[in-house]
Amino acid sequence: MQQQIRFCTSSDGVRLAYAVSGNGPPLLRAPHWVTHLEHDAAVWGHLLEVLGRRFTLVRFDQRGCGLSDRNVADISFEAWVRDVESVADAARLDQFALLGVSQGAAIAIAYAARHPERVSHLILYGGYGQGWANRDLTAREREKHDTLAKLIELGWSGRDTSLRQVFTMQFIPGARVEQVRAFNELMHLSASPETALRIYHAFGAIDVRAEAPRLSCPVLIMHSTGDLRVPFEQGRALAGLVPGARFVPLDSENHLLLEDEPALRRFLDAIHEFLPREKGGTAVIEGLTQREQAILEYVAQGLDNAQIAARLELSEKTVRNYLVAILDKLEVETRAQAIVRARDAGLGRASP
Repeated sequence: MQQQIRFCTSSDGVRLAYAVSGNGPPLLRAPHWVTHLEHDAAVWGHLLEVLGRRFTLVRFDQRGCGLSDRNVADISFEAWVRDVESVADAARLDQFALLGVSQGAAIAIAYAARHPERVSHLILYGGYGQGWANRDLTAREREKHDTLAKLIELGWSGRDTSLRQVFTMQFIPGARVEQVRAFNELMHLSASPETALRIYHAFGAIDVRAEAPRLSCPVLIMHSTGDLRVPFEQGRALAGLVPGARFVPLDSENHLLLEDEPALRRFLDAIHEFLPREKGGTAVIEGLTQREQAILEYVAQGLDNAQIAARLELSEKTVRNYLVAILDKLEVETRAQAIVRARDAGLGRASP
């Protein structure tokens, strides 16, 4: 993934780092926890690469994190919404699709409700309308959140990752060892313990229940059914607040979808179906996701699975799984038949 890192200044003078990658219509990702533009490809890379094949993806480190200013006076929900305004203006995005992940969903909702002329489509994943401090929790549940705050205070930095791993197991319980290590390290790199704790408490205070019903653009809401970080019921409740929202449950226990799980393909398929396809450009076959389209292009060029895996930085097993889905969608039985269909549609003309 190639990206251009740029800087802009928010309304209160905080310098924000944002990155632009990919090609196509603009997609802005609202800020959320645990990001660093120079290091988060180790965790988010598979998703960023796929989105960059269809969109000009704009994302940024929220204030206090990553390459953005670390020592800031104001860490609050209103400041985060103003930061979206600043980045959208700096990137010269007149109208764009907006992606909100986790707590970024609430930030995206507030921005879209306040700037309906600029947001064409809203995609929310793993989000909530009420932060944990505003929910009707039991004493045991509140004690759990207090314990997580103490873990941030004591274990967010340093070589000992055991306390940070509690958070990792909430975000990606299905991860492989190397993915666990990458996320443990990303937490440490993203913010100081003091800032991480301030962010944690600010997220708990979120409440967009009054703004969600005011959304006027098309809204897609997705949530993992077994999400350990943000309960599935929070996603359902959020969908109930937004008039006409499309709700897609994803069969996963991960808050951050992993590369090899079927839920990621369902996530990308839903986005593919939800957002209008840009006119012109390369040939497309309707019904295929952007990733499936890319793989079929290489198949039509005559590349084998190992070569395709190397080009897309996937495992051969993942490529095989995608090919099974492609053959099924094309209603063909063999690779040769898929190549004929692809070339008839205009694919495979580029030199491998």
